[in-house]
Amino acid sequence: MCRTVRALVVLIGGIAVTTMTSAQDLQGKVEGFADLFEPGAKVEKVATGFRFTEGPVWNKTGKFLLFSDIPANQIRKWESGDTTTVFREPSGNSNGLTYDKQGRLIACEHGNRRVSRTEPDGRITILADRYEGKRLNSPNDVVVKSEGSVYFTDPPYGVGPENRELDFQGVYRIRPEGGLALLVKDFVMPNGLAFSPDEKRLYIGDSSQRRHIRVFDVKPDGTLENGRVFADLSDPKPGAPDGMKVDTEGRLFSTGPGGVWVFAPDGTHLGTIETHEGPANCAWGETDWRTLFITAGTSVYRIRLKGAGVKVP
Repeated sequence: MCRTVRALVVLIGGIAVTTMTSAQDLQGKVEGFADLFEPGAKVEKVATGFRFTEGPVWNKTGKFLLFSDIPANQIRKWESGDTTTVFREPSGNSNGLTYDKQGRLIACEHGNRRVSRTEPDGRITILADRYEGKRLNSPNDVVVKSEGSVYFTDPPYGVGPENRELDFQGVYRIRPEGGLALLVKDFVMPNGLAFSPDEKRLYIGDSSQRRHIRVFDVKPDGTLENGRVFADLSDPKPGAPDGMKVDTEGRLFSTGPGGVWVFAPDGTHLGTIETHEGPANCAWGETDWRTLFITAGTSVYRIRLKGAGVKVP
């Protein structure tokens, strides 16, 4: 909630720009940033007491939030209030979670070094665990394209050099008909990823010392081209680009140093939603898809916006 706001006029390229700063929760970089949020919106803690939260995803049918507690080897379920239940244990130290068009849960299993799908009867299907016969590093985050392709990142978190079988950190696509394709291999730490609303662009964060987000054009065959830096998240505060989501207007919400950084489609940093713990991922949810849930440290937070996020099937 922006209780104290002050305007600072600065010169950028010889043009006067009014920069809005806030004393609480919403730190605007451009005038009108607070207008993206409901009046009086603030970051609210909805659950806490976990070891390290990640991978939130909203279930629109059951009206609940799932998220990973990676060190605890659990997927947790939140419905309302401040309590959660165990949805799955063990989870393979799951990280990123999403749903496909059929409503099946897709999970990046950090510990099992694979991407899995939960079938309606509860069986677990392995979608990918090897590339050209070599074990994946540590699948991190995942997104499903409308035509059924599953895109995921594979940094080496938690896997010592002596146990790595691949000498690169890739971004992959699982084709709807099956089969794994390597899309990009020049990331140091590929992490969060999200499609633009029209799925013509794919944003991918690099959580290494680069601390930037790149954007790629998505070709009709699902491959990527024309990769370029979309945003630089270098900041004195600790942290790097991690999980990210987009809203229906094409704005990108990326976890990063100090909170969730919000970018216009052209890469302009509009402002930051400050969190009380270091954020790792975020997800849209609730009935109108206007609540942004944020997994951060030992807790889960949320904040209400005026506009809606892109829905998960």
